[in-house]
Amino acid sequence: MRRYRQEKVRNEGSIAMATRTALVTGATSGFGAAIARALTSAGWRVIATGRRSERLEALKAELGADRLLPVTLDMRDGDAIRAMVAGLPEGWREIDCLINNAGLALGTGPAQASDPKQWEEMVATNISGLIAITHTLLPALIAAKGAIINMSSVAATYPYAGGNVYGGTKAFVRQFSLGLRSDLAGTGVRVTSIEPGMAETEFTLVRTGGNRAASDALYSGADPMTAEDIAATVLWIATLPPHLNINTIEMMPVRQSFAGFAVTREG
Repeated sequence: MRRYRQEKVRNEGSIAMATRTALVTGATSGFGAAIARALTSAGWRVIATGRRSERLEALKAELGADRLLPVTLDMRDGDAIRAMVAGLPEGWREIDCLINNAGLALGTGPAQASDPKQWEEMVATNISGLIAITHTLLPALIAAKGAIINMSSVAATYPYAGGNVYGGTKAFVRQFSLGLRSDLAGTGVRVTSIEPGMAETEFTLVRTGGNRAASDALYSGADPMTAEDIAATVLWIATLPPHLNINTIEMMPVRQSFAGFAVTREG
């Protein structure tokens, strides 16, 4: 990864470290907002995308216009993704790190009782949007010898009732990351799949259609991970020496473990 862009300091003629730039999708809340804060605190500039413009503007006001460029973007719209990348302002086009964080889970019921429109939205966001922005940015990332950090989930490996399409999309993200790693060998680009377990964010509120009681019940007493835990991991991976690659990293809170086998007596 090209960790340092170098430029001359006028008054001394020496070499100084220039700011690195990351593009973070899904930056309006949860992991994405925490990642933006962690990176800017470490001296990065962040292009932050998301659908909720008012939240992006609030993040810009918090972190500074020189550190954060807000871009309203719907990850389900491939044409909008390509137009966004093509239209980045001068000075923000050299991207060192792509963090594919945007994603969602919808519904908690079994497949046979699920809404197919929710399935389609998960596929469009978690898979189609991710591959569209990745493909669009590959030339810049290869030129930068940069990094791609994809947010998958433990649901990619461990199935659970109600996980159906969500788990399938995250399994895709995990396998796509490994495929990218294979294809990009020799380019200097690093690729990582981060696979978190239980973390308390707006995730469950979105999944349940805003059911605060269900969200509180899920996390109560579980001492779950936080968005800041995930952001710290992203920052660590993004700033590793360029000869090191973390292929996958699986994370859970201590109080979460693997589900047992399900056994039924009917059917």
